[in-house]
Amino acid sequence: MNLIDTHAHLFAGEFQDDLQKVVTRAIEAGVEMVLLPNIDEISVPRLKQCVLNYPGFFYPMMGLHPTSVGKDWEKQLEPIYRELNGGEYIAVGEIGLDLHWDTSLREAQVKAFEEQLRWSIEKDLPVSIHFRDATEEVIKSIRRVGVQSLRGVFHSFGGTKAELEAILELGNFLVGINGVVTFKNSGLSETLKHCPANRVVLETDSPYLAPVPYRGRRNESAYLAYIVAQLAGIWDESEESVAWLTTRNARELFNFFG
Repeated sequence: MNLIDTHAHLFAGEFQDDLQKVVTRAIEAGVEMVLLPNIDEISVPRLKQCVLNYPGFFYPMMGLHPTSVGKDWEKQLEPIYRELNGGEYIAVGEIGLDLHWDTSLREAQVKAFEEQLRWSIEKDLPVSIHFRDATEEVIKSIRRVGVQSLRGVFHSFGGTKAELEAILELGNFLVGINGVVTFKNSGLSETLKHCPANRVVLETDSPYLAPVPYRGRRNESAYLAYIVAQLAGIWDESEESVAWLTTRNARELFNFFG
């Protein structure tokens, strides 16, 4: 199987001691490339070093994660924008809103998110969206900035059927499915029965959200195979078919051809 992990933080400190082994296991599991979303200005050097060390395997995004957004969000975005302009990035990400723990910076998050959405239109790049407890607000921002000009993925989707339908109505957006789909109490398997296969891409969100049977441990890209197996059961398709479909979707969204 040829698989694409569309969202993984393999530049994180959790992998500093054995990244080569993690990459080797991923390749052996059929993973042909891994897309790396940035977090903030501090993570940029580690992100770039990963790409430099593994050309043709790691591909970077550039953005400011919502949980890193502060009151001085405009100043924070300046180096991120310079980096986006100066490098070869495949998407604007990881961007979005996170209203799970703290809503005190809600306005700043919205403004930073919408500014980065405008970057994606300017650069004609897809976006990778973090939307924890913020589906409705994120969709409002997309519509304000220009839904017809935007495309991307709602990363780590684990929502309801109604939330799925609202995302699919946007037209140019897909959902990223990771290890959560293997969690018995998530309800995601039932929700995804209503999701067209051409609107799904695979991800791990490593080192987080490892699938069963590794739940609670460090996640890695090789574990995409467990997500493929779960989706195959949900859609009553072969694992090879799921791999082919989701890889095609990722290639189209992120402009990987060949």
